Amino acid sequence: QVQLVESGGGLVQAGGSLTLSCAASGRTFSNYAIGWFRQAPGKEREFVAATTWSGGNLGYADSVKGRFTISRNNAKNTVYLQMNSLKAEDTAVYYCAAGAGSTFVRGYPYWGQGTQVTVSS
Repeated sequence: QVQLVESGGGLVQAGGSLTLSCAASGRTFSNYAIGWFRQAPGKEREFVAATTWSGGNLGYADSVKGRFTISRNNAKNTVYLQMNSLKAEDTAVYYCAAGAGSTFVRGYPYWGQGTQVTVSS
């Protein structure tokens, strides 16, 4: 099937930057788009950004437009989320997921374990 492993989370000051990585594996991983989602304590998991392996930009959440950039390296089977100008409200567990490329959690059957991003102010 599809296995996903996130990395790159950590503690950063407001205004700083982090880059998250999502390494995909499994025989069918290339059949799926990759999305980034995040979930803050007490809140519902929300869409952040998504891309296809062919480079199609599937969009960004309004809250991160202009600050976050999704990209991929097909040779490494890895998708990245570059996060700039981080705000305290970006604090969340960030997940990568493989699915149809929609903005909805239900559209992604495969999920990574999550990586914590904490933005201090």
